Amino acid sequence: MLVLENYCSNETIVKGSRFLSELIPCTSQSEARDILRSQKEKYSDATHVVHAFITGLKGEVMGMSDDGEPSGTAGRPVLDVVKGSGATNFICTVTRWFGGTLLGTGGLVKAYSEGAKFVIEKARSENAFSEYIEKTDFIFDIDYGSHKLVKNRMEPFTLFDISEEFGTGVTISGKIKADEFAGFSEMLKNLSNGKIIL
Repeated sequence: MLVLENYCSNETIVKGSRFLSELIPCTSQSEARDILRSQKEKYSDATHVVHAFITGLKGEVMGMSDDGEPSGTAGRPVLDVVKGSGATNFICTVTRWFGGTLLGTGGLVKAYSEGAKFVIEKARSENAFSEYIEKTDFIFDIDYGSHKLVKNRMEPFTLFDISEEFGTGVTISGKIKADEFAGFSEMLKNLSNGKIIL
């Protein structure tokens, strides 16, 4: 399953109405609500801020809203495109500024589904999606004398978001590919004669 790593946007004009489609990384229903709230605040001059989101490792949590457009003409078409993307952990908002010409129900379905489709295609072309990797958080403390050796031994592992804090010793934290955690822990334990505890 793919996950969205980076924000992406695309704009279309349909009979004078402006449609701004945005993909934003999102990992839960409550985060989707927060993102939607901030989108509505950001685009307070817009006519509608339609959305659909999908989260969970199997894409099992979904939601959508027409935001005042006729029922079934906006949120559902966007959700259908989102579900068909083969990706999870993102929200797609399609913000509309009314251009004076009514699009009719068929026109709305087409405009919203194309808005979602085009921004997902753009995200693919910009490599905004990546294969989901289950990760485990870690943190440990070492002394300055061990720092360089430990850093060298960490290189073969698949690590993400590494951060180091220098105080009386060095605190290293980050994420590791979940199935490498046990081997990583074992390596640190052996290297330090059991002194480094993850």
